[in-house]
Amino acid sequence: MRSNKDRNSGTQLDLDWVLGARVNRSAVERRVATLPARRSVKKEWQVAWLLRAITCLDLTTLSGDDTPGRVKRLCAKAQQPLRPDMLEGLGLLDQPITVGAVCVYPNRVREAAETLQGTGIPVASVATGFPAGQTPLPQRVAEIEQAIEAGAAEIDVVISRYHVLTGDWQALYDEIKLFRQTCGSAAHMKTILGVGDLATLKQIYQASLVAMMAGSDFIKTSTGKENVNATLEFGLVMARAIREFQGRTGFKVGFKPAGGISKAKQTLVWQALMKEELGDEWLMPDLFRIGASSLITDLERQIYHYLTGRYAARHHMPMA
Repeated sequence: MRSNKDRNSGTQLDLDWVLGARVNRSAVERRVATLPARRSVKKEWQVAWLLRAITCLDLTTLSGDDTPGRVKRLCAKAQQPLRPDMLEGLGLLDQPITVGAVCVYPNRVREAAETLQGTGIPVASVATGFPAGQTPLPQRVAEIEQAIEAGAAEIDVVISRYHVLTGDWQALYDEIKLFRQTCGSAAHMKTILGVGDLATLKQIYQASLVAMMAGSDFIKTSTGKENVNATLEFGLVMARAIREFQGRTGFKVGFKPAGGISKAKQTLVWQALMKEELGDEWLMPDLFRIGASSLITDLERQIYHYLTGRYAARHHMPMA
């Protein structure tokens, strides 16, 4: 993550800007249709992009059957996402490659933080009534406080989607600003918009603007629990909002697609989107994260194929 001095400190709510937003769906669809061709990078260049994707990965477990043992295994994988023999084959044994963060529920933060202590890998915690954001506000704020106290350095908050659906931008701004104030300097904040629950691309653009005005360090597509999660159309709209916000305020806000990204070829398309719409800085983990759980296995398998010419069985790429 970027240092506190580089963080988005937010702005006043500009309703004229929000209400004046326009999104051309046909243009969005045409632009997105051009992106898959960008994953035509091959051989060592493709491997370099996949290695970069690993460093931008928020390795995630958000299941009802999460246990301390599962979290510790995930943390072990976060510290060594590639097998030593693969690193040796790439000539990278002396280059530490780790994921961007480990993301867990608040109750599992302490175990993750203790396991990752001294590694430099931050713990991210979902909070504020994840995934629906339908619990009382004081309870949602307390979740942030408890996760930080347990050792979380990043907080992924969910918004009350009904504020967007009813056009109550002031309420949305006030809610997110309160979450940001609660995070303070102790934790960076990623704001999950739950785009699959929003009605239009225009609402996604508007919600992105309001979240950034309220001080979000990142805007994130989804919880992974909606019927529709991270799509390129949603990602393009949010990236354009980030670009416009930077142009008007000078603040650089990160982007995190999450939900449904499980294949290495998908990451290449998302990376192409970041590079073309926002620039090379958004290929680095301080401004780009991918929220996923099973993706790491396919990234490993693709790199293994580059090294050996064949695909390994999935059980040869264990989570720990």
